[in-house]
Amino acid sequence: MPKVIAVEVRERFLGLVVGGWSLRAAAEAVGVAGVTGVRWWRESGLMEPVIQFGRRGGLEGGVPAAVVGAGGQDGTPGRRRPLSSEDRAVIAAGVRRGVSYAEIGELIGRDRSVVCREVARNRSADGAYWGPVAHGAAHQRRKRPKPLKLGQNPRLCRRIEVWMDQGWSPGLIAQVLKADHRHSIMDRVSHETIYQSLYVQTRGHLRADLYQKLSLKRQQRKCRGRADGRGRSIYQEAFTISDRPAEVEDRAVPGHWEGDLILGLGNKSAIGTLVERSTRFTILLHLPGRHDARSVAEAMIEQMGHLPDHLRRSITWDRGSELADYTKVQLELQAPVFFCDPHSPWQRGTNENTNRLLRFWFTKGTDLSSYSAADLRHVADTLNRRPRPTLDLQTPAQRLTALLTKTKAA
Repeated sequence: MPKVIAVEVRERFLGLVVGGWSLRAAAEAVGVAGVTGVRWWRESGLMEPVIQFGRRGGLEGGVPAAVVGAGGQDGTPGRRRPLSSEDRAVIAAGVRRGVSYAEIGELIGRDRSVVCREVARNRSADGAYWGPVAHGAAHQRRKRPKPLKLGQNPRLCRRIEVWMDQGWSPGLIAQVLKADHRHSIMDRVSHETIYQSLYVQTRGHLRADLYQKLSLKRQQRKCRGRADGRGRSIYQEAFTISDRPAEVEDRAVPGHWEGDLILGLGNKSAIGTLVERSTRFTILLHLPGRHDARSVAEAMIEQMGHLPDHLRRSITWDRGSELADYTKVQLELQAPVFFCDPHSPWQRGTNENTNRLLRFWFTKGTDLSSYSAADLRHVADTLNRRPRPTLDLQTPAQRLTALLTKTKAA
């Protein structure tokens, strides 16, 4: 049986390394093998010093003065006291013994929220909280100027670039990274960090042309402090959309769709878009020639005719003339068509958001008739396999497959 090493031994080893001892010297001091010490240090994950295997560092007592003094008591009135190494030792002991954050906070004279944030922020890559490592990592983070995370992690930069090349937004990338690396803060960034890398030249570590992958393709941020000069018309009359059943609004029942056209250069070409409200599953309508009422109705009937009856309960469309032949659509698909109020695109919010995502592939001012039906299927498949925050990072394809599987089982 492998030898069981006490938690206190491991914590003492980490404290010696944080204090300036080499990995080999610290391992010898606590009585473990050098390879075990290397593994322990790498599993701690929060700090990345140069790994040395020589003799002990020349720091008296094994603890640098900067680390010891970083968390000392500060008697300045009104100033928040940083956590000391002793505080973090109490937190580590309490977490190991399953003590609540509120009780730990009482022991060190701090609020439970302080303890909760400290554990979440300084938890190691192995999921444990080690007092010496947490204290050393906190000291490193206080140094200014802070090094840029993307500048220190080329692998993370390449990963972000690949996702943005596929049309992912910085917000979605940040959420996926957080979900994939819950216990490793060095492998995730916020959306603000990505935007700063794109828009601020001195903070850029991503490709200079990557801003073109954003949905609006802006080279600089838009000022939010002044109005853009566009007027807004509000129509309060009751139109057909007010007749939709209540089940459409809460998205609890699948089978309700929203649709519109994406127009190309000079409004001479178009692609039809249909989005299911509960799963966000997208269908693209190929309109290679005209996009008049007859062409749109025929394409919609052909594409939606493959769906089971319970997945085509209703269709909500803009008040454009392209769906003037809606009676034929209702008759063939057995699904009522509801029209939005004039100049009210927010009433088809799911479709508007999807059209904005689709502009990554179908740029404004281009000829959309050049895209074949196979091209549209590829784009739709790519978008339907993209994780969505509104679906708890599941994909529309996964949600639709689950619905179809449930129907077959029933």
